[in-house]
Amino acid sequence: MRRFLCLFVAAAGLLLALIGHGFADEPKHHLVIQVDTNDRHTMDFALTNATDVIQYYQGVNQAAVVEIMACGPGLHMLREDTSPVKERIKHLTKIPPPSKIQFSACNNTKEAMEKKEGRPLELLPGTTVVPLGMVRLMELQEQGWSYVRP
Repeated sequence: MRRFLCLFVAAAGLLLALIGHGFADEPKHHLVIQVDTNDRHTMDFALTNATDVIQYYQGVNQAAVVEIMACGPGLHMLREDTSPVKERIKHLTKIPPPSKIQFSACNNTKEAMEKKEGRPLELLPGTTVVPLGMVRLMELQEQGWSYVRP
């Protein structure tokens, strides 16, 4: 019984060490950037801000997560057929973990555009569709994310 208890304590200690190590690698810096205009300059500015944040924290050995949330006319940023910045986005999705830049699209806007254009829209690979962009922004801010609108 004593031997079993020693093994159990050792296994529990190892498990806690592994769990603790995993939390240490989790990014502690979180930024959401809203793009709600179909303007190349605004889109480029958002991508530059996201890149600068990731590079800054990589330079001080810390991880960051940046989400660019597109809604309204800004959804063009993430459309396969109309994005003026799709090549930059494809490049930015390849940042090595634990840092990352992720992209989300407002489904409310997507459905409105599909109805107006009479066809389904194809979004850039890796884009996450969220039910409502404003709700996504609220939820991320409630979780402690910083918010920027260029």
